[in-house]
Amino acid sequence: MTTAQITKDSIDLGIVVSDTQKSLAFYRDLLGFEFKGEMQMPGGGTMNRLLCGTTLIKLVSAPATAVTAAGGGITGACGYRYFTITVSNLVEITEAVAAAGYKVTVSPRELRPGISISIVEDPDANLVEFLQLG
Repeated sequence: MTTAQITKDSIDLGIVVSDTQKSLAFYRDLLGFEFKGEMQMPGGGTMNRLLCGTTLIKLVSAPATAVTAAGGGITGACGYRYFTITVSNLVEITEAVAAAGYKVTVSPRELRPGISISIVEDPDANLVEFLQLG
């Protein structure tokens, strides 16, 4: 059996967004992801690349005909529903997201001993989980 021969310690994640500027304000300006560049997509649209640690977040502008993803929280539909970012300032970043006007769907709480989480929504209501160890 052939398996993937992984050459990078993280994945790249593409997020199709309805408003690039709002998404850049959230991911780049509020969360502090490092802007790496912008490129035109074959067939139209633009991709903005941001680094979160070694993970590349690719914000792709949606065409006008794009359909909004199903809501309902983590178990509201099948498919990719959320991603997790491990942080050392869970309460502070969650409060900053709330103060900026974004929805906090799960307030900071201990999930199990030594592991705390919160979950927030980005401008397109995609779920972003923050996780803190210790």
